[in-house]
Amino acid sequence: MFQEIFLASIPIFVAVDAVGVLPIFISLTEGMPAKKKFQVIRQSLVVAFSLAFVFILIGKAVFGLLGITVADFMIAGGLILFCIAVIDLLLRGKDRRNHNDDFAAVPLGTPLIVGPAVLTTSLIMRDQHGLSVTLIALFINIGLAGLIFVGSDAIIRMMGKTGTRVVSKIMALFLAAIAVMMVRRGLYLMMGK
Repeated sequence: MFQEIFLASIPIFVAVDAVGVLPIFISLTEGMPAKKKFQVIRQSLVVAFSLAFVFILIGKAVFGLLGITVADFMIAGGLILFCIAVIDLLLRGKDRRNHNDDFAAVPLGTPLIVGPAVLTTSLIMRDQHGLSVTLIALFINIGLAGLIFVGSDAIIRMMGKTGTRVVSKIMALFLAAIAVMMVRRGLYLMMGK
């Protein structure tokens, strides 16, 4: 089971892209007292996991109501992820977003921590590895994002802005490769092979 969790965790880790979200998190919480920053982290993680959990449980049922197949979602998700990856690779960083008092939930919890990439990847991992393995992998990766945010000041000092950008670009490259894999598998499913 450990190997299954590890295999499910890798694509979810890339999709969460906590290192890529880190500069946005830092800009959103700059000058915030440590206690408030911890509350923001906790709230964003709860929102992110809750959204992903519900989507994993009922996502396919919603697809059934709308007449969408998993193959359709894989192809659409793959194309969107590929576009996101290309934008991340070509731009200096992810766009900064203005926030209100609820920025821990939106945009931090969703779509930054758990967005289309994580939702699509989670559905695929559920099909490949099962519900419990996917939920464990998701919990681990969202928890890792929380640890990265908690240690954000130390991480930025250690890696520097350039190092953070480099890691973010590498994650975007992996995301592009996963996007191509999703489109390929979606087409494979559509052809019924």
